[in-house]
Amino acid sequence: MTELRRNKNRKKKSWKKRILWIFLIILAIVIGYAIYLFSTVFGAAQESHHELERPEGKSELREETVTIGDDPISILLIGVEDYETDGENGRADTQIVVTLNPDTNQLSMTTVPRDTRMEFTQEEAQQYAGTHKINAAYTYGSIYNYKDSETNGGNMLTVKKVEELLNIPIDEYVTVNFDGFRKIVDALGGVTVDIKEPFWEKNFYTNDRIDFEEGVSKLDGEEALAFVRMRKREVNSIYSREERQQQFIQAAIDQAISAGTLFKVDELSSILGENISTSLSPNEIYQLQRSYSSMNSSDINKYEIEGSNQRLNGIYYFVPTDEGLSTATLQLKEELGIDTSSDTDSTTTQ
Repeated sequence: MTELRRNKNRKKKSWKKRILWIFLIILAIVIGYAIYLFSTVFGAAQESHHELERPEGKSELREETVTIGDDPISILLIGVEDYETDGENGRADTQIVVTLNPDTNQLSMTTVPRDTRMEFTQEEAQQYAGTHKINAAYTYGSIYNYKDSETNGGNMLTVKKVEELLNIPIDEYVTVNFDGFRKIVDALGGVTVDIKEPFWEKNFYTNDRIDFEEGVSKLDGEEALAFVRMRKREVNSIYSREERQQQFIQAAIDQAISAGTLFKVDELSSILGENISTSLSPNEIYQLQRSYSSMNSSDINKYEIEGSNQRLNGIYYFVPTDEGLSTATLQLKEELGIDTSSDTDSTTTQ
Protein backbone atom coordinates (compact mmCIF):
# COMPACT_ATOMS: atom_id res chain seq x y z
CA MET A 1 0.00 0.00 0.00
CA THR A 2 2.81 2.35 0.94
CA GLU A 3 4.66 1.47 -2.31
CA LEU A 4 1.52 2.28 -4.37
CA ARG A 5 1.27 5.75 -2.79
CA ARG A 6 4.95 6.37 -3.59
CA ASN A 7 4.38 5.45 -7.25
CA LYS A 8 1.39 7.83 -7.45
CA ASN A 9 3.43 10.68 -5.92
CA ARG A 10 6.26 10.02 -8.41
CA LYS A 11 3.78 10.18 -11.32
CA LYS A 12 2.33 13.48 -10.02
CA LYS A 13 5.82 14.99 -9.70
CA SER A 14 6.69 13.70 -13.17
CA TRP A 15 3.61 15.37 -14.71
CA LYS A 16 4.33 18.60 -12.85
CA LYS A 17 7.87 18.59 -14.24
CA ARG A 18 6.56 17.96 -17.76
CA ILE A 19 4.03 20.81 -17.47
CA LEU A 20 6.76 23.09 -16.11
CA TRP A 21 9.09 22.22 -18.99
CA ILE A 22 6.34 22.75 -21.56
CA PHE A 23 5.58 26.14 -20.01
CA LEU A 24 9.27 27.10 -20.05
CA ILE A 25 9.64 26.04 -23.70
CA ILE A 26 6.57 28.09 -24.71
CA LEU A 27 7.88 31.06 -22.70
CA ALA A 28 11.28 30.78 -24.39
CA ILE A 29 9.63 30.67 -27.83
CA VAL A 30 7.49 33.74 -27.04
CA ILE A 31 10.47 35.70 -25.69
CA GLY A 32 12.63 34.65 -28.63
CA TYR A 33 9.95 35.66 -31.12
CA ALA A 34 9.48 39.01 -29.38
CA ILE A 35 13.24 39.68 -29.57
CA TYR A 36 13.22 38.65 -33.23
CA LEU A 37 10.29 40.97 -33.96
CA PHE A 38 11.97 43.88 -32.23
CA SER A 39 15.35 43.40 -33.93
CA THR A 40 13.78 42.87 -37.37
CA VAL A 41 11.43 45.85 -37.22
CA PHE A 42 13.99 48.08 -35.50
CA GLY A 43 16.61 47.31 -38.13
CA ALA A 44 14.23 48.01 -41.01
CA ALA A 45 12.98 51.20 -39.37
CA GLN A 46 16.55 52.38 -38.84
CA GLU A 47 17.28 51.81 -42.51
CA SER A 48 14.26 53.93 -43.49
CA HIS A 49 14.98 56.71 -41.00
CA HIS A 50 16.16 60.05 -42.45
CA GLU A 51 15.87 63.16 -40.29
CA LEU A 52 14.75 66.52 -41.70
CA GLU A 53 17.94 68.15 -40.37
CA ARG A 54 16.23 71.28 -39.04
CA PRO A 55 17.63 73.71 -36.44
CA GLU A 56 16.59 72.68 -32.92
CA GLY A 57 14.93 69.61 -34.42
CA LYS A 58 11.63 71.36 -35.19
CA SER A 59 9.77 73.32 -37.84
CA GLU A 60 10.44 77.05 -37.98
CA LEU A 61 6.67 77.46 -37.54
CA ARG A 62 6.85 75.78 -34.12
CA GLU A 63 7.69 77.73 -30.98
CA GLU A 64 8.52 74.53 -29.10
CA THR A 65 9.36 70.97 -30.07
CA VAL A 66 6.53 68.45 -29.99
CA THR A 67 6.47 64.95 -28.52
CA ILE A 68 4.64 62.15 -30.31
CA GLY A 69 1.94 60.71 -28.10
CA ASP A 70 1.77 63.82 -25.92
CA ASP A 71 1.25 66.68 -28.39
CA PRO A 72 -0.79 67.16 -31.57
CA ILE A 73 1.46 66.56 -34.60
CA SER A 74 1.36 66.76 -38.37
CA ILE A 75 2.79 64.19 -40.79
CA LEU A 76 3.15 64.71 -44.53
CA LEU A 77 2.46 61.54 -46.53
CA ILE A 78 4.33 61.59 -49.84
CA GLY A 79 3.67 59.09 -52.60
CA VAL A 80 6.60 58.99 -55.04
CA GLU A 81 6.75 57.69 -58.60
CA ASP A 82 10.38 56.66 -59.12
CA TYR A 83 9.81 53.59 -61.27
CA GLU A 84 11.03 55.18 -64.50
CA THR A 85 14.11 56.72 -62.84
CA ASP A 86 15.29 53.48 -61.23
CA GLY A 87 14.56 54.69 -57.72
CA GLU A 88 16.29 58.09 -58.00
CA ASN A 89 15.02 61.65 -58.39
CA GLY A 90 11.38 60.66 -58.79
CA ARG A 91 8.38 62.94 -58.55
CA ALA A 92 5.77 63.34 -55.83
CA ASP A 93 2.51 61.86 -57.09
CA THR A 94 0.58 62.32 -53.83
CA GLN A 95 0.86 64.70 -50.86
CA ILE A 96 -1.49 64.40 -47.90
CA VAL A 97 -1.18 66.25 -44.59
CA VAL A 98 -2.25 64.06 -41.67
CA THR A 99 -2.80 65.51 -38.20
CA LEU A 100 -3.01 63.46 -35.02
CA ASN A 101 -4.31 64.94 -31.78
CA PRO A 102 -3.97 62.83 -28.61
CA ASP A 103 -6.12 65.27 -26.62
CA THR A 104 -9.16 64.71 -28.86
CA ASN A 105 -8.09 61.29 -30.23
CA GLN A 106 -8.79 62.84 -33.63
CA LEU A 107 -7.13 62.28 -37.01
CA SER A 108 -7.54 64.52 -40.06
CA MET A 109 -6.41 64.33 -43.69
CA THR A 110 -5.93 67.23 -46.11
CA THR A 111 -4.92 66.52 -49.69
CA VAL A 112 -2.53 68.93 -51.40
CA PRO A 113 -3.23 68.70 -55.16
CA ARG A 114 -0.06 67.66 -57.00
CA ASP A 115 -0.56 70.37 -59.65
CA THR A 116 -0.78 73.25 -57.15
CA ARG A 117 1.01 76.31 -58.53
CA MET A 118 4.01 77.42 -56.46
CA GLU A 119 6.96 79.78 -56.87
CA PHE A 120 10.43 78.25 -56.51
CA THR A 121 13.55 80.25 -55.60
CA GLN A 122 17.00 79.79 -57.11
CA GLU A 123 18.11 77.97 -53.95
CA GLU A 124 15.25 75.51 -54.43
CA ALA A 125 15.29 74.94 -58.20
CA GLN A 126 18.56 76.59 -59.30
CA GLN A 127 18.41 77.49 -63.02
CA TYR A 128 14.75 76.44 -63.13
CA ALA A 129 13.64 78.99 -60.52
CA GLY A 130 10.14 80.30 -61.20
CA THR A 131 6.61 78.89 -61.37
CA HIS A 132 6.17 75.12 -61.05
CA LYS A 133 3.73 72.54 -59.75
CA ILE A 134 4.27 71.74 -56.08
CA ASN A 135 5.12 68.11 -56.85
CA ALA A 136 8.30 69.34 -58.57
CA ALA A 137 9.71 70.05 -55.10
CA TYR A 138 10.64 66.40 -54.62
CA THR A 139 12.40 66.26 -57.99
CA TYR A 140 14.39 69.48 -57.61
CA GLY A 141 15.24 68.75 -53.99
CA SER A 142 16.60 65.34 -54.98
CA ILE A 143 18.53 66.47 -58.05
CA TYR A 144 20.14 69.52 -56.45
CA ASN A 145 20.60 68.05 -52.93
CA TYR A 146 18.53 70.74 -51.24
CA LYS A 147 20.22 72.05 -48.06
CA ASP A 148 23.29 69.96 -49.02
CA SER A 149 21.42 66.76 -48.18
CA GLU A 150 22.66 63.98 -50.46
CA THR A 151 19.98 61.51 -49.37
CA ASN A 152 16.99 63.57 -48.21
CA GLY A 153 16.80 66.76 -50.29
CA GLY A 154 13.56 65.76 -52.01
CA ASN A 155 11.69 65.16 -48.77
CA MET A 156 13.09 68.29 -47.14
CA LEU A 157 12.05 70.61 -49.98
CA THR A 158 8.63 68.98 -50.29
CA VAL A 159 7.99 69.55 -46.58
CA LYS A 160 9.15 73.17 -46.88
CA LYS A 161 6.86 73.96 -49.84
CA VAL A 162 3.80 72.42 -48.14
CA GLU A 163 4.55 74.47 -45.01
CA GLU A 164 4.85 77.56 -47.20
CA LEU A 165 1.54 76.85 -48.94
CA LEU A 166 -0.54 76.10 -45.84
CA ASN A 167 1.31 78.18 -43.23
CA ILE A 168 1.35 75.30 -40.74
CA PRO A 169 4.23 73.29 -39.27
CA ILE A 170 4.93 69.87 -40.78
CA ASP A 171 6.53 67.88 -37.97
CA GLU A 172 7.32 64.60 -39.74
CA TYR A 173 7.06 62.94 -43.13
CA VAL A 174 6.60 59.43 -44.54
CA THR A 175 7.51 58.78 -48.18
CA VAL A 176 6.39 55.62 -49.99
CA ASN A 177 7.17 54.68 -53.59
CA PHE A 178 4.78 52.79 -55.84
CA ASP A 179 6.38 49.39 -55.18
CA GLY A 180 6.12 49.97 -51.44
CA PHE A 181 2.46 50.93 -51.73
CA ARG A 182 1.65 47.84 -53.79
CA LYS A 183 3.54 45.48 -51.48
CA ILE A 184 1.98 46.92 -48.32
CA VAL A 185 -1.52 46.44 -49.71
CA ASP A 186 -0.71 42.85 -50.72
CA ALA A 187 0.87 42.16 -47.31
CA LEU A 188 -2.38 43.28 -45.69
CA GLY A 189 -4.23 40.76 -47.84
CA GLY A 190 -5.84 43.53 -49.90
CA VAL A 191 -7.96 46.50 -48.84
CA THR A 192 -11.75 46.64 -49.10
CA VAL A 193 -13.27 49.90 -50.37
CA ASP A 194 -16.78 50.98 -51.31
CA ILE A 195 -16.36 52.30 -54.87
CA LYS A 196 -18.81 55.17 -55.38
CA GLU A 197 -18.63 55.55 -59.16
CA PRO A 198 -17.55 53.07 -61.87
CA PHE A 199 -14.43 53.86 -63.92
CA TRP A 200 -11.39 52.22 -65.47
CA GLU A 201 -7.66 52.83 -65.27
CA LYS A 202 -4.51 51.24 -66.68
CA ASN A 203 -2.42 48.89 -64.58
CA PHE A 204 0.78 50.82 -63.84
CA TYR A 205 2.91 47.68 -64.22
CA THR A 206 1.30 45.81 -67.13
CA ASN A 207 -0.63 48.56 -68.93
CA ASP A 208 -3.71 46.30 -68.89
CA ARG A 209 -7.13 47.82 -68.28
CA ILE A 210 -8.58 47.55 -64.77
CA ASP A 211 -12.36 48.06 -64.45
CA PHE A 212 -13.73 49.34 -61.15
CA GLU A 213 -17.42 48.58 -60.63
CA GLU A 214 -19.61 50.52 -58.24
CA GLY A 215 -19.96 48.84 -54.85
CA VAL A 216 -17.79 47.10 -52.26
CA SER A 217 -14.63 45.55 -53.69
CA LYS A 218 -11.40 44.13 -52.28
CA LEU A 219 -8.40 45.57 -54.11
CA ASP A 220 -4.96 44.01 -54.38
CA GLY A 221 -1.82 46.14 -54.60
CA GLU A 222 -1.88 46.82 -58.35
CA GLU A 223 -5.61 47.54 -58.34
CA ALA A 224 -5.27 49.83 -55.34
CA LEU A 225 -2.51 51.81 -57.04
CA ALA A 226 -4.72 52.35 -60.10
CA PHE A 227 -7.67 53.28 -57.86
CA VAL A 228 -5.82 56.09 -56.06
CA ARG A 229 -3.92 57.40 -59.11
CA MET A 230 -6.68 57.83 -61.70
CA ARG A 231 -7.22 61.50 -62.59
CA LYS A 232 -7.80 61.73 -66.36
CA ARG A 233 -11.18 59.99 -66.71
CA GLU A 234 -14.40 62.01 -66.82
CA VAL A 235 -15.59 60.54 -63.55
CA ASN A 236 -12.74 62.34 -61.75
CA SER A 237 -14.90 65.49 -61.77
CA ILE A 238 -17.51 63.86 -59.49
CA TYR A 239 -15.38 61.20 -57.78
CA SER A 240 -12.09 63.01 -57.38
CA ARG A 241 -8.63 61.58 -56.96
CA GLU A 242 -8.35 63.38 -53.60
CA GLU A 243 -11.58 61.81 -52.34
CA ARG A 244 -10.50 58.34 -53.46
CA GLN A 245 -7.07 58.68 -51.84
CA GLN A 246 -8.58 59.72 -48.52
CA GLN A 247 -11.20 56.98 -48.77
CA PHE A 248 -8.51 54.39 -49.43
CA ILE A 249 -6.29 55.50 -46.52
CA GLN A 250 -9.28 55.29 -44.20
CA ALA A 251 -10.03 51.74 -45.40
CA ALA A 252 -6.35 50.76 -45.17
CA ILE A 253 -6.21 51.87 -41.53
CA ASP A 254 -9.14 49.57 -40.73
CA GLN A 255 -7.49 46.72 -42.62
CA ALA A 256 -4.12 47.21 -40.93
CA ILE A 257 -5.70 47.08 -37.48
CA SER A 258 -7.65 43.88 -38.24
CA ALA A 259 -5.21 42.02 -40.50
CA GLY A 260 -3.00 40.42 -37.85
CA THR A 261 0.05 42.32 -39.09
CA LEU A 262 2.12 40.97 -36.19
CA PHE A 263 2.49 37.67 -38.04
CA LYS A 264 3.60 39.36 -41.27
CA VAL A 265 6.59 41.13 -39.74
CA ASP A 266 9.15 39.65 -42.17
CA GLU A 267 7.24 40.84 -45.22
CA LEU A 268 6.39 44.26 -43.79
CA SER A 269 9.94 44.85 -42.55
CA SER A 270 11.45 44.16 -45.97
CA ILE A 271 8.99 46.64 -47.49
CA LEU A 272 9.83 49.24 -44.86
CA GLY A 273 13.55 49.03 -45.45
CA GLU A 274 13.47 49.07 -49.25
CA ASN A 275 10.61 51.35 -50.21
CA ILE A 276 9.87 53.80 -47.39
CA SER A 277 11.70 56.84 -46.07
CA THR A 278 10.61 58.66 -42.91
CA SER A 279 11.78 61.19 -40.35
CA LEU A 280 10.11 59.09 -37.64
CA SER A 281 12.56 57.15 -35.49
CA PRO A 282 11.80 53.53 -34.50
CA ASN A 283 10.82 54.72 -31.03
CA GLU A 284 8.49 57.37 -32.47
CA ILE A 285 6.86 54.78 -34.73
CA TYR A 286 6.24 52.66 -31.64
CA GLN A 287 4.77 55.67 -29.80
CA LEU A 288 2.44 56.35 -32.74
CA GLN A 289 1.23 52.77 -32.77
CA ARG A 290 0.69 52.74 -29.01
CA SER A 291 -1.12 56.09 -28.93
CA TYR A 292 -3.39 55.77 -31.96
CA SER A 293 -3.94 52.06 -32.68
CA SER A 294 -7.42 52.19 -31.10
CA MET A 295 -8.51 55.24 -33.07
CA ASN A 296 -11.82 54.86 -34.91
CA SER A 297 -11.19 55.55 -38.59
CA SER A 298 -14.83 56.55 -39.11
CA ASP A 299 -14.11 59.70 -37.10
CA ILE A 300 -11.41 60.97 -39.48
CA ASN A 301 -11.93 64.58 -40.60
CA LYS A 302 -11.27 64.94 -44.33
CA TYR A 303 -10.52 68.33 -45.86
CA GLU A 304 -9.81 69.64 -49.35
CA ILE A 305 -8.31 72.91 -50.58
CA GLU A 306 -10.75 74.94 -52.64
CA GLY A 307 -9.50 76.18 -56.01
CA SER A 308 -9.69 75.58 -59.74
CA ASN A 309 -7.68 74.08 -62.59
CA GLN A 310 -6.31 76.80 -64.86
CA ARG A 311 -4.11 76.84 -67.94
CA LEU A 312 -1.28 79.35 -67.58
CA ASN A 313 1.38 79.77 -70.28
CA GLY A 314 0.32 76.51 -71.84
CA ILE A 315 0.57 74.49 -68.57
CA TYR A 316 -2.33 73.32 -66.42
CA TYR A 317 -2.10 74.20 -62.72
CA PHE A 318 -4.35 73.88 -59.71
CA VAL A 319 -4.74 77.43 -58.35
CA PRO A 320 -6.12 77.63 -54.79
CA THR A 321 -8.38 80.54 -53.92
CA ASP A 322 -7.26 82.85 -51.12
CA GLU A 323 -10.35 81.88 -49.16
CA GLY A 324 -9.69 78.19 -49.79
CA LEU A 325 -6.15 78.45 -48.44
CA SER A 326 -7.28 80.49 -45.41
CA THR A 327 -9.97 77.93 -44.59
CA ALA A 328 -7.56 75.01 -44.91
CA THR A 329 -5.01 76.75 -42.70
CA LEU A 330 -7.62 77.47 -40.01
CA GLN A 331 -8.89 73.88 -40.08
CA LEU A 332 -5.41 72.43 -39.76
CA LYS A 333 -4.34 74.80 -37.00
CA GLU A 334 -7.46 73.91 -35.04
CA GLU A 335 -6.67 70.21 -35.47
CA LEU A 336 -3.14 70.90 -34.19
CA GLY A 337 -4.31 73.01 -31.26
CA ILE A 338 -2.51 76.10 -32.61
CA ASP A 339 -3.88 79.56 -31.82
CA THR A 340 -5.87 80.88 -34.81
CA SER A 341 -6.78 84.36 -33.54
CA SER A 342 -4.30 86.11 -35.85
CA ASP A 343 -5.56 84.12 -38.85
CA THR A 344 -9.18 84.94 -37.99
CA ASP A 345 -8.36 88.65 -37.64
CA SER A 346 -6.54 88.79 -41.00
CA THR A 347 -9.41 86.95 -42.70
CA THR A 348 -11.95 89.37 -41.25
CA THR A 349 -10.07 92.44 -42.51
CA GLN A 350 -9.81 91.14 -46.10
